Amino acid sequence: MTKVNVLYFASLREALGRSGEALELPAGVATVAALRAHLAARGEAWQALGEGRNVRAALNQRMAGADAVLEAGDEVAFFPPVTGG
Repeated sequence: MTKVNVLYFASLREALGRSGEALELPAGVATVAALRAHLAARGEAWQALGEGRNVRAALNQRMAGADAVLEAGDEVAFFPPVTGG
């Protein structure tokens, strides 16, 4: 199995009540988009990661698109877009 480290930042961390977790990826979860869908299926609070939500992802500390492929040991971070002023 493929194990990744998932981190949650800002309002996502608050909504989910955790800053991160180590996660064994189930079969068929091999991209950032598939991971988001898998997490969103956990229930109500997890809908913050659901499709259509404005959430950014970083893979190993680099911005990543939905189609980025996950590998064992990767770090995936999810966070809302950041605005400045």
